[in-house]
Amino acid sequence: MEQTKLPLTIQEETTVPQKRNSTPTFIPYDNQQTTVIFDIQDLIPSHHVARVIDQMIESVEDKVFFEHYNGGGRSSYHPKMMTKVILYAYSQKVYSCREIAKLVEENIPTMWLAALQKPDYRTINRFRTQQMEKLLPKLFEEMIHQLIEEKHITMENYFLDGTKIEASANKYSFVWKKATTKFEAKLQEKIEEAYQQIQTITDKEGHELSAQDETSSLTAEEKLTQIEKALVKKVEKETTGIQLEEDVQVRKEKRRELSPVKKLLKLVREDLGPRLVKYKQQNALFGDRNSYSKTDTDATFMRMKDDHMNNGQLKPGYNIQMATENQFILFYTIHQRPTDTRCFKPHIEALKNTSLPFPKNVIADAGYGSEENYLYSLEEEFEALIPYNTFLTEQKRSYKKDIRHASNWAYDEQKDEYTCPNNRKVLFKRYSTRTDKNGFTRDFKIYECEDCTDCPLKSQCTKAAGNRQVHVNPVYEELKAKAKVNLWSESNAQIYARRKIEVESVFGHIKGNRSFRRFSLRGLAKVQTEFGIVAMAHNLLKIAGLRQLLSVNYYKNRKTGEEKRIVFLHLFYFRDLLDSPFLVVRFQCFFINDFKDEE
Repeated sequence: MEQTKLPLTIQEETTVPQKRNSTPTFIPYDNQQTTVIFDIQDLIPSHHVARVIDQMIESVEDKVFFEHYNGGGRSSYHPKMMTKVILYAYSQKVYSCREIAKLVEENIPTMWLAALQKPDYRTINRFRTQQMEKLLPKLFEEMIHQLIEEKHITMENYFLDGTKIEASANKYSFVWKKATTKFEAKLQEKIEEAYQQIQTITDKEGHELSAQDETSSLTAEEKLTQIEKALVKKVEKETTGIQLEEDVQVRKEKRRELSPVKKLLKLVREDLGPRLVKYKQQNALFGDRNSYSKTDTDATFMRMKDDHMNNGQLKPGYNIQMATENQFILFYTIHQRPTDTRCFKPHIEALKNTSLPFPKNVIADAGYGSEENYLYSLEEEFEALIPYNTFLTEQKRSYKKDIRHASNWAYDEQKDEYTCPNNRKVLFKRYSTRTDKNGFTRDFKIYECEDCTDCPLKSQCTKAAGNRQVHVNPVYEELKAKAKVNLWSESNAQIYARRKIEVESVFGHIKGNRSFRRFSLRGLAKVQTEFGIVAMAHNLLKIAGLRQLLSVNYYKNRKTGEEKRIVFLHLFYFRDLLDSPFLVVRFQCFFINDFKDEE
């Protein structure tokens, strides 16, 4: 049999597919083709902030906008339209009037709000600085009342804090009160010297400027007036004599003698007088402040945390006191004082003068914890959840072991005496009162150790040369004890814990996310108006954000259930907002059904 031979290699025929020739395709595009938009608002989503602004402004009665117009003359742009445009621009980080006018021509939501009208930047600036100054207080209060009706806020918890925003002023245009006081004192000395010099001249001529008993009671302005009158009289008299003198040498001699008098008159008119007026104006501008800016005289120099050189440089600015609830801005005031402590009482008084409901709890940080503010909260009968400046320090173990603090010593209430760590008596010595520069008086009880001689603990207890003294403010100590009890209660502790995510978050949105770190307007009244626009824009953006979270399309575009649960937890954290019927319906429709589908 013949053996079948297999080939060593099997050759397979492979067919290579031919590459198909394909041409790229694009969506038709022709920007020269005529396009007709039948309704421009169809391009704006239902949850857009422009619609929220339009709805809020239209809900306000027309008389609120019209009462500041006198009528007559050329027709003005509608105040509702102008208000909508400015609020929307501030919500989009546009603060320049020229840029706002540009939005009116180029931005679709702005064009819709303006109904395709085109006010120029001068008209926008005039409305912002003049009309909105009168309109904004009532408009802001109306918005807060709407938020209460929609149950976004309750006005029960009033989270208060302050921040500093730079003024529209040159940071090198400062005027300091100490320098003005020093220069004014030197000027008073020069005026007194000139007055005595003129008094000597008039005495030689047999005249007298004023009686001796009246000299000490004269003000600097009155002395300058008398000096100028005496000098003018002498110059006119001597000039007449010089003109009548025929001898050239005598005439030259008289002119030489008159020259110092003319120089003194020039000094009074061109130097001493204007400087005295300038210092008087500066003292009027200072008020109770220590500085102001020449560019914006209402601005005070304050230390800014966000300084561009990171060295705490002083800049002209304003102290904004602002309160929030659920991160909605409830109320605000603008102050020229750099410290928060002195702004507490004026802020609450301003709140009382509005139509807004007074809060039940006022929550603030330790910067407001002073004796004056605690007493004020007791007078006004509201709960102040405010720690004092050493509240957290006193909780530390190192503070409780430090023998320098008399609060760690034994105290006998019946004998009214302390016992120091070396078992020596610290006895009551006397009462004392102190009045600060703001006029607030505090009462102190002063205790003194009976004998600190040869005490081995004295170097750790005090640096004084004599016996150790303890100054106790009984009223303040009682108020601090009450504040500590309030802050340690379980319900109040939970409320105070929200403070860090309330006001600080809003400051972060305004200064960080929306880059509002410097005012565009100058003057306290205009700055008040501008920050009111910023506050309203923030609240409207907050409402728009909530509507977007609860919109149908927002959840239809969600891809994973994990993302839905994240939003669910976010709304659960702000569960107080779920009292709103609008939110309850949306919550049931978009969360519960989605979770059932996934399971």
